[in-house]
Amino acid sequence: MLVAPAIIFIAVIVAWPLAETIRLSFMEADLGGEEFVGAANYADLLDSRKFHETVVRTFYWMFLSVGLKLILGLIGATLLNAAIPGRALFRVLVMPPWVIPIAIGCIGWLWLYNGYFGLLSGLGQRLGILDGPFEFLAYKQSAFYSAIVTDVWVGTPMVTLFLLAAMQGVSRDLYEAAWVDGAGRWYRFRRITIPQIMPVLVSMALLSAIWTFNSFEIIWILTEGGPRGATTTLIVDTYKTAISNYKFGEGAARAVIIVILLALFSLIYLFFLNKVNRKYGVK
Repeated sequence: MLVAPAIIFIAVIVAWPLAETIRLSFMEADLGGEEFVGAANYADLLDSRKFHETVVRTFYWMFLSVGLKLILGLIGATLLNAAIPGRALFRVLVMPPWVIPIAIGCIGWLWLYNGYFGLLSGLGQRLGILDGPFEFLAYKQSAFYSAIVTDVWVGTPMVTLFLLAAMQGVSRDLYEAAWVDGAGRWYRFRRITIPQIMPVLVSMALLSAIWTFNSFEIIWILTEGGPRGATTTLIVDTYKTAISNYKFGEGAARAVIIVILLALFSLIYLFFLNKVNRKYGVK
C-alpha cells in the first residue's frame, strides 16, 4: 500500500506510453487509421541505408560531443579548483550556458552563425580567413560541427561543476604528502586527482552520452536536421517521421530502437560504474 502511489505513477507515466509505443510499432498507422503489419516497420529500417547512416551519424555526434565536454570540463574544473583571486566569480560565470533556456542560447548561436550579420563570419572576413559571408548552417560539414559546438557549449558547464565538486572532495593531505615527496603538479594530477575523481568522471561520461544521444532541441532549433539530413540524428529522424510526416507506426519503431539502445547504455553505465567503484573503494 505504501508503494502503490509510486507504482501507479510509473505505470501511467512510463509503462503505459512505452507499451503503447511498442504496440504502435507493429502497425501501419497514420491519420487514416491503423493496420497490423507485424515486424514490417523494423524490417524496413534494417534494410534502409538512410537509417543506417542516421545511426552512425548519431553515434559520431554523441562520441565527439561527449569527448569534448569531458576534456573541456576537466580543464575548466582544474582551473576553477585552483587558488586564484576571484575564483568564486569565475565559478558563477561558467554557469549561464547551462542555466539559461536552451532555446534562448540556440537563438544566440543562430545569430553568431549567420553569414551576413553574424560575429563569426564577420570576424573571419576581417582576419582574412573568409573571402565573403559564410553561412555556417547552410553546408553539410559546417552545419554538423556547428551544432556540435553549440551542444558542447550547453553541456560543458554541467560537467565542469560536477568534476569541480569531485575535486573539492579530494583530501588535501594527499597533495601535501606528494608535494613533500617532490611530486610535480602534472604527477599529482595524474596520480591523485584523476584516480580520486574517476567514479564521477565515468558517471558523467556515460550520463552525458545518454543525454547527448537524446538531444533534440539544439539540432532542431539550429538546422531542423538539415541541410540534406546532415544533422539528422535518431531523435530528429523519429520526430520527423512520426510528427511531421504522420507515419506513426514507423516513428514508433524508431522510438523502440532508441529505447533499446538507451537501455544498453544504461547497462553499460551500471557495469562500468560498479567496476570503477570497486576499484577505488567507493560504496
